[in-house]
Amino acid sequence: MPHLTLEYSANLAGFHDMSELCGRLAECLASVREDDKPVYPVGGIRVRAIRCESYSIADGESATDAFLHAALKIGAGRSEAVKRRTGDALFEVIKAHFSEHFSKDGLALSLEISEFSESGTWKHNNLHARLKAKQAQE
Repeated sequence: MPHLTLEYSANLAGFHDMSELCGRLAECLASVREDDKPVYPVGGIRVRAIRCESYSIADGESATDAFLHAALKIGAGRSEAVKRRTGDALFEVIKAHFSEHFSKDGLALSLEISEFSESGTWKHNNLHARLKAKQAQE
C-alpha cells in the first residue's frame, strides 16, 4: 500500500497526459525514505486517474475552470513527519505538472492523506514476491 486516486474534471484531459502524471507520482511514492529505507513497498503502489464527466466548479460560469483532487490511502502507523514529507513531495509533482495550466485558467488542486486499519482490509497480491525474486536475480 499506498493507493493514490486522482479525480479530475474532464476538461483537463485534452491538455494533460494523466498516464505520465500517474507514473511520476508512483516514482515519487517509491522514492520516499525513512532511515534510508523505502517507506512504501513498490509492490503495493497503485496510482490511478479517474476522469469526471459530470462536475460543477465554483460558480459554474467558466467552462475552463478545472480541478484535480488526489486522495492517498495508506496503512496506519506512519509518523506525522513521513506523512508530511509524502504529501509535500506528491503535491510538488502535481503542482509542477499543472503549472502552465494554473497560470492561465482557473484550477483547483488538492491532496488528502487518509489512513486505514489493517483489520478493515483484504488483500491478495503476488507482486511483492515477484519483485523480491527479481531483486535477488539482479
